[in-house]
Amino acid sequence: MEERHKQILQRNRTNLVKELDPSSLYDLLLEKRIFTHDMIDEIKSAGTRRDQARELVRDIETRGSRAFPLFVEILRETGHLSLVLALQEGAPLGPLQPSDPPVPRPVVQPLPIVSPLDVDKQKIITPITPIQKPITTTPTPSPDGDFLKPRPQRVRRDSLQSYKMDAAPCGHCLIINNVEFDPGSELNNRSGSDVDCERLERRFKELKFIVEVKTNLKQRQIRHELSALSNKDHSPFDCCVVIILSHGTEVSHNRFPGAVYGVDGLVVPVQQITNYLNGRHCPSLQGKPKLFFIQACGGGEKDMGFEVSPEDEVAPPCGGEDDETDAIPMSSSSDSLSTSDEPDARATLPTPSDILVSYSTFPGYVSWRDPRLGSWYVETLDQVLSENAATDDLVTMLMMVNHEVSQNSAKGLYKQMPGSFNFLRKLLYFQAQN
Repeated sequence: MEERHKQILQRNRTNLVKELDPSSLYDLLLEKRIFTHDMIDEIKSAGTRRDQARELVRDIETRGSRAFPLFVEILRETGHLSLVLALQEGAPLGPLQPSDPPVPRPVVQPLPIVSPLDVDKQKIITPITPIQKPITTTPTPSPDGDFLKPRPQRVRRDSLQSYKMDAAPCGHCLIINNVEFDPGSELNNRSGSDVDCERLERRFKELKFIVEVKTNLKQRQIRHELSALSNKDHSPFDCCVVIILSHGTEVSHNRFPGAVYGVDGLVVPVQQITNYLNGRHCPSLQGKPKLFFIQACGGGEKDMGFEVSPEDEVAPPCGGEDDETDAIPMSSSSDSLSTSDEPDARATLPTPSDILVSYSTFPGYVSWRDPRLGSWYVETLDQVLSENAATDDLVTMLMMVNHEVSQNSAKGLYKQMPGSFNFLRKLLYFQAQN
């Protein structure tokens, strides 16, 4: 599929998932050879109507250069006119014009897609001719005849496309909120961090996590809490989340950049934080997503942005004059970065899988926080999760966060760009209310 068509589908994914009735499309998708019977069966097994719609839209992007215009044609024929208009606004379809009334086509006998030995599937293939009655929107029957029966809740199985995320509760969420720092640390207190903490505690409880909040931890205490989390039995759960709200700095690394400060002024590198939950040190989380959200500076550099052309103009700055940073200059203390007693910090460990680290700012740059309203990053993350968790995967939502935060300006001058290091192998959808 052409890249511009993929982008149009991605921009309209939320509306497609919300409004699409996949059952009315299956016959035409087979007739126009966009999908095979096996692919349709896989989409049907996704679960609810919304889950089937999401799977269908995602798979359309993999079906070649003609898939997009044929998909729009099918939407038109099945009465999804509002979706047709939304998709055509981004990509005029050229030769594909509305066919009203439909023009009879010559009878064509296509070769069967299924194997000649697959007798069961051949039995349900019905040749379509232009003289027959108009195509009905009745879904293709399945052997048991009940694949469209509503299910009491979204059931997402582990697959090549997405992680299993239907455990109740979904998993543990540890929030470390460092606000008041020891005078000897020479670090300022982080006013507004409690606002961030309350937002995220509420949000992840709504996403079905067991949330535990720890406040004002020293370096050794941070390590202790991470170790305790690693030693838990995560077998009944599908995911684990760690959120750290603190001052941060830039450190040398070979995998994940940055470090966060304990209230005593000593740091814990992000690289070591992730190692506590990797597949080697936490076997019960093997193959399951481990998510880390870091609200802290990646360094001391302030981003003044760059001028954009008129067509690329961004929204007016919304940062405050009193915004503060969570930045500390790059650490060079051998004591605070010593890893001689940390076996999980060795560079010989395998590359981590199923880990995503989301940073509030680009490595090396400061992260801005309003003393009254909290940080830009957490406020935006909370809002995006609230509005989109029911329809979009995590990586897509983090791109939304990146875009929104990039529109802000601190003191009318400084910018901020969040980002993430993504080692996930599949899409991740949270449990959320539709």
